[in-house]
Amino acid sequence: MSSKPSAIIFGGLNTCSRAVAALLVPLEGEPLVSHLRIVDKYSVNPPTTYIGAEFPNILKKDNVEYRQANLTVPTNVASCFDPPEGQEPYSYVFDLTGEILWDRPEKVQITNTFGISRLLGLEAARRKVKAYVRVQHPYYECKEKGKHDEKEDVKPDGIAGTWWHETLRMLASIEDLNLVILRKAMVYGPYTDCGIVIRFIAVAATYGFQKQPMKGLWSPGKYPSHVVHIDDVAGAAWALAEWMAKVGRKEADSIAGEEIIFHNEKSKVQEVEGMVPADKKCIAPLFNLEDDSNVTMVDLGNIITSFFGTTFEFFGFMTNALVKFNLSDSVEEINETHVTAWTQMITQADPPVVNTPFTAYMDLYHLKKHTIALNADKIKNVIGYKLRRPNINHETIKEVIDKLRAEGTWPNI
Repeated sequence: MSSKPSAIIFGGLNTCSRAVAALLVPLEGEPLVSHLRIVDKYSVNPPTTYIGAEFPNILKKDNVEYRQANLTVPTNVASCFDPPEGQEPYSYVFDLTGEILWDRPEKVQITNTFGISRLLGLEAARRKVKAYVRVQHPYYECKEKGKHDEKEDVKPDGIAGTWWHETLRMLASIEDLNLVILRKAMVYGPYTDCGIVIRFIAVAATYGFQKQPMKGLWSPGKYPSHVVHIDDVAGAAWALAEWMAKVGRKEADSIAGEEIIFHNEKSKVQEVEGMVPADKKCIAPLFNLEDDSNVTMVDLGNIITSFFGTTFEFFGFMTNALVKFNLSDSVEEINETHVTAWTQMITQADPPVVNTPFTAYMDLYHLKKHTIALNADKIKNVIGYKLRRPNINHETIKEVIDKLRAEGTWPNI
């Protein structure tokens, strides 16, 4: 028996699981786990989603296994929990599954977010895993003033937010599941191609290239837009797994349990298998995660645009009002400048960028107002977690750009 735990990462190849894998089995140094299995729907050889330059080298490690699987099939889920011959059962499960595209129909969210996570949670409870860490994206509408701790009832944002939140209630209700929830702010970092921040960086780069100020909607833009580095998502997930394995679910609930409030249509309870009744109290350990920057949209805009040698400003009142009134019809017009400049950048780069997952196109979701402000004191005080990257600044942005330029997915111009 190894003194180190073994772990499975489910899903998230297109979000945060590559960073978690890099922490558990680093390219250099001692691994934190005896064996790591990563499971997702994508192929990695050849890759059918962006996986960055470093991840393929992690997959070459002797104690790392990648498995492509359809996790909507119960038998596939069960087999993923079977350890390799001669190895003890898996100790830790990191659940990063879920549909992240904002415009997917409700049925897709129910199947790919709620349904998959339910199968994983039930199997993990049956296998008696020591820790089950669920990573929650910031699909919530925070108030503009103050930061929201874990006890506050924050409203889920849209269809995606509703079902990601409902998934937490369902997992909390599974008996004997050693669940702990990590609810993060907007993520950024090397090789991270998901979320709003990297899109914001790409757009800012186009304005720096054109030597023009970048202008934002929603002036004066003083609403919070809190972020967290991908290294801290991985670090916090590991810290929570270690903590849960030591204390167990019952004590974890007493120390850090929070009620996950119902935010759905009551009629859905009869329609969706495994959905928890609205009047049932669902308690689970919940921890927020964000860095110490406490940035507003203005702060974030100033930090990123100044890195590219330009400034962040706002449209006048009348322009703002007209665009916001008819935002869905203004998307293409808004993007014309961004996309044209980005195309010029990648073709004029030395060498030219032949293939990249990064884009300066801002779809309707990215253009809408997102207010994210999560008080992260609890994970510091209860778990003792210390941020690895406490602030977003020119140094952390430079690291992102340098690594992408090195792999040839960002224009060197």
